[in-house]
Amino acid sequence: MIGYESELIEKVNRLKKERKAVILAHNYQVPEVQDVSDFVGDSLELSLKAARTDAEVIVFCGVHFMAETAAILCPGKKVLMPDINSGCPMADMITANDVRAMKSAHPGAIVVCYVNTSAEVKAESDICCTSSNAVKVVQSVPSEKDIIFIPDKHLGKFVEEQAGRKMILFDGYCPSHVRMMSEELHRVKGAFRDAPVLAHPETPAEISGEADHVLSTSGILRVAHELSASTIIVGTEPGIIHRLKKENPEKTFVPACQWCNCANMKMNTLEKIFWALEDLSNEVVVPEKIRLKARHAVDRMLAIAP
Repeated sequence: MIGYESELIEKVNRLKKERKAVILAHNYQVPEVQDVSDFVGDSLELSLKAARTDAEVIVFCGVHFMAETAAILCPGKKVLMPDINSGCPMADMITANDVRAMKSAHPGAIVVCYVNTSAEVKAESDICCTSSNAVKVVQSVPSEKDIIFIPDKHLGKFVEEQAGRKMILFDGYCPSHVRMMSEELHRVKGAFRDAPVLAHPETPAEISGEADHVLSTSGILRVAHELSASTIIVGTEPGIIHRLKKENPEKTFVPACQWCNCANMKMNTLEKIFWALEDLSNEVVVPEKIRLKARHAVDRMLAIAP
């Protein structure tokens, strides 16, 4: 198996050069996919990095909305997914029609849209946000304006508390993060009493409320490196632990939840990366009219929180 994997990696690297491609992997991808990628990170971070390269092809190892975001920000580049069926359940919970209905019910409200949404939903929104800049984006909205926050209610509740703004929340959530239970977190904290807890804001309040730091995946990576603690409890999808261990080999990382894997994230494999590069298959295309409207919402965010 080791020989097969190394041969496959060689083929991927050869094709990557031939196709003038760049491979992006989200922090939740399986280890071998992370290791073969040019950049590993948050979804928006990866798309911005890809936009700054001269690559002609982007292979996005993540879920569908992430590849769409790359297509929004990288016009002229061909965006491929190793597995075109790798979708985000939370992003799929809300449609453009849902957004239009909420805007109709709340005339004049500003729609703040989490980046974990489809291009069509972004196109119906006023401004995007990420888990790391959501508070700053919400605070930028004039106080006399109502705010519709979509689609993650747990991130929305966290932002409400941090920004001091009551919002109209859509009833969406991340199935992986909501599987985290306070009982399991208490058990892990009991076993590692001095270990700080780093949690993602997509987790329910009973988890994020007990965390020492509530952070995006890039924030978790940064703070884990800065902390002096030798053992750290990680409250997010456990795929990130591979990168945490690589960047901090002297530290121990303990998942707050043993069964909170995102099955969709794990659908991308080395074989599927090879097939996508070989055939230039599974291209993700965003219609230009939608791309421009969605790009406006992303650009408004970047002007506030670059």
